[in-house]
Amino acid sequence: SAAELSAITLVAGDTVVMKSGDWKDQKVIFKAKGTMQSPIVLMAEKPGEVIMKASSSVRIDGEYLEVNGLNFKEGKLEAGQFLVDFTSSSLGCRLTNTSITDYNPADAAIDYRWVSMNGTRNRLDHCYIKGKAHQGATVVIWGKNAALDHRIDHNYFGNRPDLGNNGGETIRVGTSDYYLTQSNVIIEENIFDKCNGETEIISNKMSKNIIRNNLFFESRGTLCLRHGNDTEVYGNYIIGNGVADVGGIRIVGENHLVYNNYIQGVAQTGQFCAISLLDGVPNSAPSGYFQVKNAKIVGNTIVHCSQAFEIGAGKGGNGRTMPPANCTVANNLVQQKAGATLLKLADTPENFTYMGNMAYVTGTVVMPQGFIQINQPLGITAFGTYEPQTGSPVFGAFQGSFPFFTSADVGAKALDDKRKALLKSEGIGPSWVAGLGNGLL
Repeated sequence: SAAELSAITLVAGDTVVMKSGDWKDQKVIFKAKGTMQSPIVLMAEKPGEVIMKASSSVRIDGEYLEVNGLNFKEGKLEAGQFLVDFTSSSLGCRLTNTSITDYNPADAAIDYRWVSMNGTRNRLDHCYIKGKAHQGATVVIWGKNAALDHRIDHNYFGNRPDLGNNGGETIRVGTSDYYLTQSNVIIEENIFDKCNGETEIISNKMSKNIIRNNLFFESRGTLCLRHGNDTEVYGNYIIGNGVADVGGIRIVGENHLVYNNYIQGVAQTGQFCAISLLDGVPNSAPSGYFQVKNAKIVGNTIVHCSQAFEIGAGKGGNGRTMPPANCTVANNLVQQKAGATLLKLADTPENFTYMGNMAYVTGTVVMPQGFIQINQPLGITAFGTYEPQTGSPVFGAFQGSFPFFTSADVGAKALDDKRKALLKSEGIGPSWVAGLGNGLL
């Protein structure tokens, strides 16, 4: 029981085994200090068979603690509580190989978070998190005036219904109060499957984070760089399949690098199109919209979307009148959806560089500056994605030098073994949850 755990004195290297069965209304407080070399592990007797239900929760409060193999279901909490809580004292702690499904109150307006991450250098990995149908971010990373260094990786985030209002992100990184803090959070190799809570699937609100090699599948929202600067977004797959309200990558702030992403079948236009750079607010408050400056949008592939790019998106809304400035749009590859918009200038950008971009467009059209029309379409792969075929003019046509992305070819790089594994859902989620290795594409 939770009481028995609290009575144990734990030292580095210990493992505590939770007996299989129903753990009902258990407020588990895991408080101890392990070391990096010898963490303390709290684990299920058999993964998936320790059922955390009713009002059960776990607090991770210490150093180098690992929680492994739990199964949260058939439960609910009160407003303001946390299902799994990494406290502000947590350092180098981990939640892994765990499932959280449908832990919902009857009233969808009740706000509590399933995973709350404070502290430093904590990790959420190989978990199955599905069905949050009430207010509040599924996973929230709290900000502070120091680096966070958290890692969220190899998780499956399943269906989240649309709340119809703000506050339904799948992952939120920080708040606008800490937008200039370099938080060094890495979000990588996760699957977001029909995560529809609101317009932002990932809401990045701090600086210098990395969002890479994730799959967003038919999720009605955007990967949004909402506040902060210097974040890298690369290697991601956004697959919309024409589903209404699926959006792309939405950019606010300075010095962001958006490269080597693959975006297919996004139905949204405007600030929710495949890649949008928003207008900013003069002298913006931290919670507002800062001007986009010095963004580099390089080597992305955009296929069959309703609109590939919009520059100055959202102009006029919320006082946004400052166009993006000093940005580069280079070496991107577009396969145009019939009747779609390739690039729209909602506002006149300042000092933009367009170079080396290519687009397959049927018929004769006037191409935007820095784009050339090619006459060979991309070919479909075994995953239902598209790549250039032998003899395509994209090969060897990369222009300019970008230290963050080395390539000879225009567009995103072809599938490597790591990204094939992602698209197959291999290595994603808990080892004991059936069906995750079947893939979505």
